[in-house]
Amino acid sequence: MLLCIDIGNTHTHYGIVTATDGARAHYDTLTRTLEDPAAGIGPKIADLLARQPGISGLAWCSVVPAASDALRRVLARDAFPLPVLHLTHDKKIGVPIGYPRPAEIGQDRLANAAGARALGGLPAIVIDMGTAVTFDIITRARGYEGGIIAPGVELMRRYLHEQTAQLPLLDESIDVTRAVGQSTIEAMRIGTVIGFGGMIQALLDAVLADLAKRGETNPRIYSTGGSAALLRDRLKIPFEVVPDLTLRGLATAWELNHGQES
Repeated sequence: MLLCIDIGNTHTHYGIVTATDGARAHYDTLTRTLEDPAAGIGPKIADLLARQPGISGLAWCSVVPAASDALRRVLARDAFPLPVLHLTHDKKIGVPIGYPRPAEIGQDRLANAAGARALGGLPAIVIDMGTAVTFDIITRARGYEGGIIAPGVELMRRYLHEQTAQLPLLDESIDVTRAVGQSTIEAMRIGTVIGFGGMIQALLDAVLADLAKRGETNPRIYSTGGSAALLRDRLKIPFEVVPDLTLRGLATAWELNHGQES
């Protein structure tokens, strides 16, 4: 069992994970709290280690440099007793990296590629529905190729609120029952939910067409991230929601890099 930590722009996800079974326990905290001595990641790590014997190491990834530094300080200050793997582009993820500038790849995207490869065959497409939406493309011919970055639904909603004088900030609801809004809030919700689903489908159609031209047919499609549920019933193509995919990928990377921890 491993303690895996995925530091995202808004939320940090962590839990007790095995490469084969996924997350046995899965938690969430705000990334901006990581440096808080009382509520940050340090006390949470200590609590999990105390409550869960048998953890053999820690694997983590991050897209927030300041939060990465905060975690490093916690591990150094507390003299962390177990091996640590920080997933970066020079670590093994189970597939080659066919991307021109590997150092630019988000560490969570590397974890997603590792998790998708471990779950099934290639090609695979991972749609990560976080603050930003990312598509990660893993093929038989080139391994991790790259993908797409687009604004997430919460970014769209926040932008509408911040760049207009009278539009409110929406809550996280994705419930839409009709296509004609009868209030400002309902109209905004329709625009961001139905419109967002249409954007994802258009991007997916383009990726599938590109892959088909190269003989990379019938890809497995996975969705993960905080807004993954928004895609249910909104995509024309079957896909699998794997909430702990990034954590699974971290555990997979640990197994692949065991003995090369850093």
